[in-house]
Amino acid sequence: MKISRRKLIVLGGSALASSTLSMPSIASGKKIKVGALRFASHSASFIAKERGYFKQAGLDVEFEFFQAAQPMAIAIASGDIDYAVTAISGGLISLAEKGAVKVIGGALSEESGIDGQKFLVSDKAYQAGVRSPKDLNGKKYAVTQSGSSFHYMGSKMATAENIKLSFVPLHKVGAIIGALKSGQVDAWSIVPHIAKPLSRSGSVHIIGNVADYLPNYQITTVFTSANKAKNERSLTKNFLASFSKGIDDYASTMIDRKNGDAGVNEMVDLIHKYVYTSLPREKAAPSIINGTMRLSNGASLNITSIKDQLDWFKSEGLVKKSINIDMLVDQSYVKIIS
Repeated sequence: MKISRRKLIVLGGSALASSTLSMPSIASGKKIKVGALRFASHSASFIAKERGYFKQAGLDVEFEFFQAAQPMAIAIASGDIDYAVTAISGGLISLAEKGAVKVIGGALSEESGIDGQKFLVSDKAYQAGVRSPKDLNGKKYAVTQSGSSFHYMGSKMATAENIKLSFVPLHKVGAIIGALKSGQVDAWSIVPHIAKPLSRSGSVHIIGNVADYLPNYQITTVFTSANKAKNERSLTKNFLASFSKGIDDYASTMIDRKNGDAGVNEMVDLIHKYVYTSLPREKAAPSIINGTMRLSNGASLNITSIKDQLDWFKSEGLVKKSINIDMLVDQSYVKIIS
């Protein structure tokens, strides 16, 4: 299904993937574009490219970088990019309802025992007495867009604490950081490699963990166009297999530390080519290491978490109530966890 970019902007405004590569069933050097954010949580894609896993699968990968989830969903549906990793958003769900995109796997997730996403507050709010999420009643909470993962996290926390938040869409992560530092907004939630350095600046404070409210949260997913998921299965399987090898390397090095400090340092050098590129390596390294979180083994997908997210979007009136999980997810590609 081909949809024009103009129409997409209006609309936007599932066989197991083995970690061992199969023989490429597509032409060698097939050029594909992969959407990503310059976050450590996207490291599996970077590893797969830098260590030749994509190339071994016959894929010539070019990255296209974004600053929010919703534009990435639009780019997948319009055919501007082929595969992407990002959070579930209202725009993505709406495009899935239109038959344009499909979630095919999982990526970043919250896991007990691994430091995860944080709730942050401005120093202005902190000095006014906001020391935990329950103190945020009536405060301004930053999101990229209405219906973003930030909106979902904030809303679920607010419901659990029986408080009300005022959600402020600022479109880009950089804009949110600036507004939080200056006290124009009071709170936000973000991955640790961004949260921890911000808190060390003194202008922002960590007041809680997202996992306390959303244990086993499937934060990001792998997705593609509905057409590729249905009609280009060999290409899609090879992409997922390569991506999964990147996940394996990341987990064994950064979480299990099987190669010790030397392995971590080598991995930091690789990731630094894509993340915190404007900083010298010695300044970027602590943040990259602080960003270590679980990436779903074999790109497996926590379907329970995805269903909870879908139900929340419906309850907020952000997507049609008629959409179901099979419209959103192709469950045939990876292991499904419930």
